[in-house]
Amino acid sequence: MHELVLICREEDVETVSDALMEIDALAVSVEDADADTPAERALFGEPGMPAPRAGWERSVVKALFAEEAEATEAATLILAQDWATDVHVQAIQTVAQQDWVRLTQSQFAPVEITPEFWIVPSWHQAPAQARQVMRLDPGLAFGTGTHPTTRMCLRWIARHGAEAAHWDRVLDYGCGSGILAIAAGLFGAKSIDAVDIDPAALIASTHNAKDNGVTLNAAMPDAAQGEYPVVLANILATPLKLLAPLLCNHLRPGAHLVLAGILERQADELKAAYAPYVQLEVSDREDGWILMTARRAA
Repeated sequence: MHELVLICREEDVETVSDALMEIDALAVSVEDADADTPAERALFGEPGMPAPRAGWERSVVKALFAEEAEATEAATLILAQDWATDVHVQAIQTVAQQDWVRLTQSQFAPVEITPEFWIVPSWHQAPAQARQVMRLDPGLAFGTGTHPTTRMCLRWIARHGAEAAHWDRVLDYGCGSGILAIAAGLFGAKSIDAVDIDPAALIASTHNAKDNGVTLNAAMPDAAQGEYPVVLANILATPLKLLAPLLCNHLRPGAHLVLAGILERQADELKAAYAPYVQLEVSDREDGWILMTARRAA
C-alpha cells in the first residue's frame, strides 16, 4: 500500500477528499496539520449544536492506494485542478505491512466495570479477580464498555445485582450491542426486551446474547409492551427528553429508571422533562457524562 499525503486549507478539505475518492482512493482520512502543537484545535459535535467543520485551518488529507504509480497519478491530477492552488503534496510513502487484525485487537483490552465484573473480548483471558464476565467483541453496534455512559450503566446494574434475580422483566431501550440487556441477564434478570430502531443493533444484540448464554428478545421499539421493574436507556439527551412519556409509561410502581448519554450541563433539562412523571437525580458521573436515575412511586 502507498499513501498520498496532502496539505490543504479547511475550505478545500471536502473538495480534495471527494476528488480522491473519485479517482479510486481506497480510503481517505483528514487530520489536523497542527496536531501536538499549541495550535492544535479540537473538532467535535454534540446534539443541538452546529455540525463540526469538515477539517482544520491547516488539514492533512491522506489517501491510500494499492500502487505507488496510482498515488503519483492522483497527486498529478489533484494539483492540475484550478481550485488546487493552495493544495500541496507533503509525501508519497509506503505504508508498512501490519497484521491489522492483531493491531485492532490490541486496542480492545478487558474493561473493568467493578473489581469483580469485567467486559472481556474473546481473544483475551479474563482477569483472575473477575467473578462475572461478559464476552463482547467490538462490532457494528454501539456499546463495548469503554465509553463512560456504558460503564456507568453497567456499574449501576452490578451494584443492584442482588436485586436482579427479582427482575421478572427488563427493558433496554436503544440497546445497541445489547450490552446492558446482557448484563442484566448475567446478574439474574428473567425476561429481557432489547429494542432499537437499527436492524444492525438487533442482529448484534442477538449474537452477543447467545455468546453469553443470555436469552433476550431483540426487536423494534413497538415490541416493548406493558410495565417493567427496570427500564434502561443509554441514548442521548435530546431523544431521552422526547421519550420521557413513553419510558415512564413502561415503569411499574416502584420501578427503576436508568438514563445515560447525558452531559453534566444537560442535567436540569432532563430533570424538567421527567418532572411530571418521576424525580430524576444524578447518581454517577465520569468524564463530563452523568448517569441519571429515578424510582417510580410504589
